[in-house]
Amino acid sequence: MGEITIERVYDYREDPQRAGAVFLVDRLWPRGVSKEDLDGVAWEQEVAPSPNLRIWFGHRADRFAEFTARYRSELDGHPERAEKILEAARSGPVTLLYAAKDTEVNHALVLKAWLDEQDTE
Repeated sequence: MGEITIERVYDYREDPQRAGAVFLVDRLWPRGVSKEDLDGVAWEQEVAPSPNLRIWFGHRADRFAEFTARYRSELDGHPERAEKILEAARSGPVTLLYAAKDTEVNHALVLKAWLDEQDTE
């Protein structure tokens, strides 16, 4: 399986040259980003955390462990939502884009870890 990397969408806009497939994995379109900025990027909003989970989490670091468990449960319950990303990763590198400010407490980290584990199953 190809390497899966994550990157803030705002950093990607500054240098959109990436090898492989690129996916926006947020449920909501990122503020200040035009569709043209992400030309060629697939928007996989269904793989993002459910609206209720996203609102509950609120990017609070003290909730990250519980958020991780709940989000992984959602992914385990609906693995088909990530199938396009997994298919692309089987063919080469993949970049997951997210808009959260915190680079250490966000759903893309959880999604990447979950996707990496799918290769071993």
